[in-house]
Amino acid sequence: MKQIIIMGGGLGGLVASIRLAKSGIHCTVIEKKSYPFHRVCGEYISNETIPYLKSLDLFPFEFTPPSITRFLLSSVSGKSTMMDLDLGGFGISRYTFDNFLYEKAKLLGVTFLLNTEVEEVTFSDNTFLIKTQSQNLKADLVLGSFGKRSKLDVQLNRSFIQKRSPYVGIKYHLKTNHPHDLIALHNFKGGYCGMSNIEDGKTTLCYLTHRDNLRQFKNIREMEENVLFQNPLLKSVFINSEFIFDKPETINEISFETKSPVENHILMIGDAAGMITPLCGNGMAMAIHASKLASELIIEHINNSLSREEMERRYSNLWQKNFGLRLWRGRQIQKLFGSPFASNIAINLAIHVKPIANSIMRSTHGDGF
Repeated sequence: MKQIIIMGGGLGGLVASIRLAKSGIHCTVIEKKSYPFHRVCGEYISNETIPYLKSLDLFPFEFTPPSITRFLLSSVSGKSTMMDLDLGGFGISRYTFDNFLYEKAKLLGVTFLLNTEVEEVTFSDNTFLIKTQSQNLKADLVLGSFGKRSKLDVQLNRSFIQKRSPYVGIKYHLKTNHPHDLIALHNFKGGYCGMSNIEDGKTTLCYLTHRDNLRQFKNIREMEENVLFQNPLLKSVFINSEFIFDKPETINEISFETKSPVENHILMIGDAAGMITPLCGNGMAMAIHASKLASELIIEHINNSLSREEMERRYSNLWQKNFGLRLWRGRQIQKLFGSPFASNIAINLAIHVKPIANSIMRSTHGDGF
């Protein structure tokens, strides 16, 4: 029997482990934290994922996730417009959804090594050696689902890690008066902020800012009051909401540079393979879709109908076909956000040329899979 290890228990890794387990293939997931825990994430999942989630009995009906069908966009000055979402999505926190998937995976016999961090992975003689703090493991196949940025990226000498990134991500959960069917994207100088509802009547507020904004002020709150509050819609949210977290979840050096979906024979999924700009709201959907592509190719490989070389080649091609253009478009669209001038262009485009605006928004989404 092939030994399969998934490094990182993110969304893609969990769904892949479940897909493999349902095919009778055992795998081990190594996760440096213990479920449930929060992640910096917009917590909106495009409806393109629903057919696949339902096919695996993974749609989280029991949490009654809100259905999101409208999109509000505001400029730095607070000028705003509303559009219908062509495809739409649903909202659920990573705290809840990842734990839901973890429990499903355990019931299917997936092995978990929690509170365990992979320190090094090497490939030689058709075998992987995975070193953790406490033990060494061998595997025939390895999936990488370790998120946006990891010490493994450094150890693997991935090209994107050599470039400093100026972006910082910050997330809160709120109790506020936000419409259940709406996802909002509010611009501020040097960044933008997404808001949408999740389970239990809560709202996720997650924003991306340039590190220069933080350097100017003593702390995050002071930066918010001096920068984000320049958008009156954001100021109203911060003043009139109940903040559930004692302090925000944060992540530094978020990179949107191009990554390789296969690195040192490791199939990368989720943000480890490439991160779409948050304004497009599709990182979670892409992680789920990539896990489907990777796990199905692994099943073919294990059934001796696909060599390792062909599996890796096909995964790279499928990943580029499904996500490469979407990531490129996301990087171009991001140029319309985070400045007074560019955000007003985006608003005017959305107001006066809605077919083009809708086409741009649709181009960052995939089809049902």
